Amino acid sequence: MTVGKRLDKVELVCPAGTPAALRAAVNAGADTVYCGFADETNARNFPGLNFSRKEMSESIAFAHGHGAKVLVAVNTFPRAGRPELWHQAVADVAAMKADAIIVADLGLLAYAAEKHPELRLHLSVQAAAANPDGINFYVERFRVRRVVLPRVLTVSEIAAINREIDCETEVFVYGGLCVMAEGRCSLSSYATGLSPNMNGVCSPPGAVAYVEKERELVSRLGDFTINRAGKGSPMPYPTLCKGRFCAGKVTSHIFEDPASLDASELIPQLIAAGATAFKIEGRQRSRSYTDAVVRAFRAAVDAVATGAPIPTGMLASLSEGGSTTRGAYQKTWR
Repeated sequence: MTVGKRLDKVELVCPAGTPAALRAAVNAGADTVYCGFADETNARNFPGLNFSRKEMSESIAFAHGHGAKVLVAVNTFPRAGRPELWHQAVADVAAMKADAIIVADLGLLAYAAEKHPELRLHLSVQAAAANPDGINFYVERFRVRRVVLPRVLTVSEIAAINREIDCETEVFVYGGLCVMAEGRCSLSSYATGLSPNMNGVCSPPGAVAYVEKERELVSRLGDFTINRAGKGSPMPYPTLCKGRFCAGKVTSHIFEDPASLDASELIPQLIAAGATAFKIEGRQRSRSYTDAVVRAFRAAVDAVATGAPIPTGMLASLSEGGSTTRGAYQKTWR
């Protein structure tokens, strides 16, 4: 099948942390926008971000009026013995006629499948389903229609998975990377005392500190030093996986360099591998960021559809650390 024909089924799935960002994404060319409620059901539960019920309903109407879809992330793990908030969120998503709900928790998937059989279910990347057996379990047991694949698979591995499953696959093409089990980083939980899944980020602002020490600026996460840099030098946000640590006689970014995933040049290969949707990360980002990234990837997808060269270098200024990587897609992290 040709790339052009495959592109008829490919969605550009874009982030929206606020109603304004959702409108910006839709106006910039998003096929689909994903967002969440302003409560614990949402893994990006930051103060000042996300949607009230009224805002969500109005935003879904806006998107549908402009030919775009809306996916609502109810992607945290419910508190033991207290699932009511999550059950209500599922019911609200169904009542608002969202195009799908993104879920990670097994119990919540079972609840949604039983109580709201009309609701389209997508499996969150936080479920870490990365092989055909696992994915087929979710499809057969809960009628999951799409799985968001973790950012640890090569293009050839994605192709192999798609040959053995009967659902759509969504892959990340831009934004932050995670080398851990996504949303369930035990290192971050240990350092901060807070679950990344339940508290919106692996490095909560309350656990972050910057201290001037002699001629250096030191960044800390909880009780741990993450990085040291000379005054005036770039200092990335202190996450454990992107910290600089000593290993033997070498001090470097042991786990991962501070860089953004940019798979725009891999769009043809990902389509050939059977990917159904391309996902941009960044619900905590600004409206201007959303607009710029969505426009860039809209141009890239449309270029592939017409056989034109893929535009490059459009997002260098927005990339973490001023650099980009293809990540695990080609197993070239650095």
